[in-house]
Amino acid sequence: MLYIVDTANVEKIRHCIEFFPIAGVTTNPTIISKEHTDFLGLIREIKAIIGSDRMFHIQVTGDTADKMMKEAEALRSIVGDDLYVKIPVSEEGLKATMALHAAGYHVTETAIFTQQQALMAAMAGADFVAPYVNRLDNIISDGVNVVAEIVELFTQYKLSTRVLAASFKTAEQVHKISLVGGHAVTVNPDILETLVYHPLTMYAIDDFKADWEGVYGKKTILDMIKG
Repeated sequence: MLYIVDTANVEKIRHCIEFFPIAGVTTNPTIISKEHTDFLGLIREIKAIIGSDRMFHIQVTGDTADKMMKEAEALRSIVGDDLYVKIPVSEEGLKATMALHAAGYHVTETAIFTQQQALMAAMAGADFVAPYVNRLDNIISDGVNVVAEIVELFTQYKLSTRVLAASFKTAEQVHKISLVGGHAVTVNPDILETLVYHPLTMYAIDDFKADWEGVYGKKTILDMIKG
């Protein structure tokens, strides 16, 4: 499973890339607007941080297929081939997805709430579909089950489109997505850290240190090898 960080905060992106196996960055207009900074400068800085070996998902803001495609072209001129154009699922969005797919663009269809939206997006050529897990849970629609059925549909029809689950509030939701075969998750930095942290692990680390120092003091393995 791929872990992707869902933020446009450059300091948090730097931290996540340094400490976690991050496959890319996702953004949307809401996430971008929270940074209150120049859009072009921000995406250039993020691109410089993540390099060419990580995905960069950027959402278009146009409301017609033509506008979406023009924005995608402009964004790729800045970001390069690592760009994944995020397009909300709709009639105009599917039209844009088909055209962009034919032109060799990577597309992530977003704001997915139903299995059929996901299947339609996959048939249109989307590389990823992004179902909103927590928002589905909030309307009593079982976000994890929706993801599970999307994965099942893609497997049944031998589609290469991958499920990039989004909208998480808890680490448990992320864990359940991994159990049902979700291909990727995009999570905010706080949840990413929660996935790694456990108090018993920290206790174990402290015990290891105390036991070592009880015999060897402050000497490290490196100190002993170097003499």
